[in-house]
Amino acid sequence: MHVIGTAGHVDHGKSTLVKALTGIDPDRLREEKERGLTIDLGFAWIELPSGREVSIVDVPGHERFIKNMLAGAGGVDLALLVVAADEGPMPQTREHLAILDLLDVPAGIVVLTRTDLVESEYVDLVEAELEDVLAGSRLEGAPILRVCATSGEGIEALKLAIDAALDVTPPKRDLGRPRLPIDRAFTIQGFGVVVTGTLVHGALSAGQEVELQPGGLRARIRGLQRHRTKVDRLDPGTRAAVNLSGLHIEDIRRGMVVAAPGSVTPARVLDVRLRATPMLAHPLGHDAGVTVLSATAESEARLRLLDSDALLAGEAAWAQLVLDQPMPALPGDHCIVRTPNDTVAGGVIVAVNAKRRRRNHAPTMKALDRLLHGSPADRILDRLLAGPAAPADLAPHAGDDAHVVSTALESLLASGTVVLAGGKAVAAAWLSAQAGRLAGAVSEYLQANPLRLAAPREHVRGSLRLDPSSFDLVVSHAVASGTLSEARAGLAPPGYEPVLTPVQHREAEAFLAGIREGGASPPTDRLPPPPLLAYLADRGLVVDTGAGVVFDAAVFADMLERTRRHISATGAISLAEVRDLFATSRKYAQAFLEHLDALHITRRSGDARTLR
Repeated sequence: MHVIGTAGHVDHGKSTLVKALTGIDPDRLREEKERGLTIDLGFAWIELPSGREVSIVDVPGHERFIKNMLAGAGGVDLALLVVAADEGPMPQTREHLAILDLLDVPAGIVVLTRTDLVESEYVDLVEAELEDVLAGSRLEGAPILRVCATSGEGIEALKLAIDAALDVTPPKRDLGRPRLPIDRAFTIQGFGVVVTGTLVHGALSAGQEVELQPGGLRARIRGLQRHRTKVDRLDPGTRAAVNLSGLHIEDIRRGMVVAAPGSVTPARVLDVRLRATPMLAHPLGHDAGVTVLSATAESEARLRLLDSDALLAGEAAWAQLVLDQPMPALPGDHCIVRTPNDTVAGGVIVAVNAKRRRRNHAPTMKALDRLLHGSPADRILDRLLAGPAAPADLAPHAGDDAHVVSTALESLLASGTVVLAGGKAVAAAWLSAQAGRLAGAVSEYLQANPLRLAAPREHVRGSLRLDPSSFDLVVSHAVASGTLSEARAGLAPPGYEPVLTPVQHREAEAFLAGIREGGASPPTDRLPPPPLLAYLADRGLVVDTGAGVVFDAAVFADMLERTRRHISATGAISLAEVRDLFATSRKYAQAFLEHLDALHITRRSGDARTLR
C-alpha cells in the first residue's frame, strides 16, 4: 500500500482536488465546511488506473495549522504539491516544500490548480516561477500537471502520473515492528475507542495485543478497517482505523503510537542531524528553545548544537534535542524543528535517550556520523558500545529488519568484535573497558580499606553504575582474563592478601583470645577498630552479629549445631531456652538468635524460632 499527501498554500484547492480525484470530501468538520478551510487532517482513497488502491491524506495549508499538516505528512510516499495558477507560489508553498525536503518524502508531483481562472500564458509564467522555487529541492524536476478540479480537466492525466510515480516508489518495508502514530482518536457507540493513523514498520492483526506509548497502556485490537472496509490484517503503508478494547478515550491523545508491546521506549533525548531551511531568517543558536515534531507527536525542547554555535540557513549540524515531554521516536525517524511561527530545521534521528554528548568532540561526531551513514553492523556496534543488549532488541537501533540485523550480528560475532554472554550481545571493547574500570574500582576500595580481603561486589557495582546483569558479565570477563578473582567477601586481584602491622597483629591475637575464652558470653567492651574487626570476619575467624556482640567462629559454630539439634528434637527454641542452653545472658542470646534470623537459618514465630 502507498499513502499520498497533499501540500501547499491555504485556499489553493487541495481539498477540492482530493474530492475531484476520489469523489470523497476530505473536510469532515462542520467548521471546515462552513468556512471552506481545512483545519485538521482529512482522508480519502482512490483506485488508480493500474488497479492500485492508495490512501490520500489532505492537510491544512494555513500557517496556523502547520502542526496539523506535519501530523499528516509523516509516512507519505508521494506528495502532491498544490499551487493555484491564479496566485502562484506563496509562503506556505515554500514552507510545505521545505517540510517535504526535511522529511525526505520519496517522490512528488506538482499540481497547478484553478487553471480555468487565468489565461494559458499566465499559467506558463507561474510554471516557470515554480521551476525556480523547486530548484535544489527534492521536487526539482518533478512533473508539473495542470488541472481544473471543478471541470475535471487534467484529473485523468494526474491519476496516470500518480500511478507512474508509484511504480518506482518502493512500498513501506515490513520490519516486524508495527507502529501506528495516532492522528485521531474517537469513540463509536457499541464499539468503543477507535484510533487512526498511517501504519509503518510492520503489520497489525485483529486480536493482537498492543501497547500505547508514551504511557505504556495495554490494549487488544478488537477490529481493523482500511478505507471503511473491515479487514483482519493491515500491512505497513496503510491508512488504518483500529478499534481498541480495554481503553478510555480520555487516556488517548494525538502523538501516541500503537505498537507491539515493548518495542517503543519513549524518548526524552534525540540525537539528530539537523538541516536548516533556506527560509531561516535568524541563526538558530545553541541552547535555544524550540518545538520538535515527529510523526504526530510534539514537544517543547532545548536545542544543544554539538559541532557549531549557531545553525545558519541551508546549513547542517549535529544536535541533541532535550525534550520537555517524552516522544515515541526511534532511530531512523524524521523530526521537524520549529520556532514559534516558522519551520526552521529538521532531519533524521540517529539515536534516542543517549547520554549528554560532548560538544566539539571529534570522536563523538564520528560516532554520530556512523549512526547516520554506517552499515547495520556499524550501527549495532555503536549501540553495543553503550552496553549489552538482547539480540532481539537491536533491530530498532540498526533501523532494519530482523534478517538484516541477524546477518550483521553474525558477522560481528565471527570477527570477535561482539560476543554473546548471558543471552546478550556484548561489544568486546565495552567488556574490556568495563573490566578495566572494575579493576580500578576494586583497587581504589582496597587502598582505602587495606585490611579487607576483597572489595564488596555491591560497592564496586554502585561505583560503576551498571545493572546487575551487565555487572555479572563484566565480573565473569575480569575473572576469566585473570584480572580479578572472586572470594566470599567480594572481588580482589589474584593472590591479594592484606598484611597486619605488628601492632594490629597483637591487638587481633588479644581480642581473639578474649572472645574464645568468653565462649557464649564474649566481652563486648574491648572490640577492635572496625577495619580490623572486618578483617577478622572476612577471614572467618569471628562472627560479627552487628549488635555489638562478636563470637569466636568455632564457638558460634558449636552454638549453631547445638541449636539445630534442640529445634530438631523439640520443634522450636525460645530466647529463654537459648539463654539456659548456653548459660549466658539475654543480651547474648538475643544477638545470637537475631543473627540466625538474618542468615535465614531460623524463622521467628512469636517468641519461638524454628528452622527454615
